Amino acid sequence: MENKILSRSCYFSDYLKAPQVIFDLKNKDKVEAIEELLDVLAKQKLIDNKKLILTRIIDRENLVSTAIGYGVALPHARVDSGGEIAVAVGRSEKGIDFDAHDGQKVHLIILVVWNPTLPGLFNHLFAGLARFLIRAENRGRIQAAKDKAELYDILSEIEFKFVHEEKIVSRARLLKKLQEIELKKKKGTKEQQKELHKQAAMIREELDRDLVSRFDRLMERYGFAVADAVDGVCQSCNINISTQMYSAMEDSNDIYVCENCGKYLVSARKKKK
Repeated sequence: MENKILSRSCYFSDYLKAPQVIFDLKNKDKVEAIEELLDVLAKQKLIDNKKLILTRIIDRENLVSTAIGYGVALPHARVDSGGEIAVAVGRSEKGIDFDAHDGQKVHLIILVVWNPTLPGLFNHLFAGLARFLIRAENRGRIQAAKDKAELYDILSEIEFKFVHEEKIVSRARLLKKLQEIELKKKKGTKEQQKELHKQAAMIREELDRDLVSRFDRLMERYGFAVADAVDGVCQSCNINISTQMYSAMEDSNDIYVCENCGKYLVSARKKKK
């Protein structure tokens, strides 16, 4: 079978089949909802190591929430699932708390498990999902779906295309978490450093290589690489960010760099509503 990552274009239905969709998740707790989706994959024999995968997904979730805003979350793990990729989707009418940056509850969970030998596959999927879900009308259609069949038909429309532009899949908050870990490693005990190295490796394998290389250079030169943007001001150099950039940063997955000091920028976290 041709490896799908080599295809120039495909659709979500190439990975997602109707039995892998839960129209109304029973569980209202984040971990339990993720486990409910993993049960679907196990039942379809798409995974055979549920406990390991659940642990890996929760470890990743504890680093930085996989909620991308607008009521959508993409929990994931890079684990040998026995195949190329395993996907499950769950819809929650009441919503689930995913500690989202925008403070909103999550109504759509797209869980992805992919093989470590295919490092670019998740980014390929993430870009296509983000382009589709960022449109309010598409999220509205998903939320208004009357049954599982209608929800599956909508999701099947999502098209994936290879893109050279990586900013849509590069997450500034992961870089900020990586910075926190690297700073902790300098003061941690041997036992603490072992766990911190594990967490850092998890983030590094998910981010674009060039992005991480620039991060490392900034860390080596300045001691930190990521700065908060608060009320339109870079907290590294205390210089105002352009109004257009600051507005675009909010609830965005894109990477932004301060035009004055060159640090990566992260908008200040909103309080939960």
